[in-house]
Amino acid sequence: MTLTKRDLVMRISEETGLVQQDVYVVLQKSLDYIMESLARGENVEFRNFGVFEVQERKARIGRNPNKPTDVVTIPPRKVVKFKSGKVMKDMISSPAPFARQEAAAPPSFTMTEQPHPF
Repeated sequence: MTLTKRDLVMRISEETGLVQQDVYVVLQKSLDYIMESLARGENVEFRNFGVFEVQERKARIGRNPNKPTDVVTIPPRKVVKFKSGKVMKDMISSPAPFARQEAAAPPSFTMTEQPHPF
């Protein structure tokens, strides 16, 4: 099964009580900002989830499979790589099925240890 943007919007809307249109706008804006950052060559990091990195593939020589004697130069190009974070790796490699935890009370913080805003 594939999880789509629509599926995310519906689940978040049901669980939070927010209107689907509002959830869609926030989700789409988030994706737009991620793509803009990647287009500028910046990495996008979500702690415990993973990191999106822009890497450049070098130019290389390729061959036409229909005409193996023809040599084709493949130009360099940028690609996005994803490296999963520790929590995701552990969750995926766990033999037990993922049990989603219900929304718990947010952790309390002292004045010296504020949560990172992002």
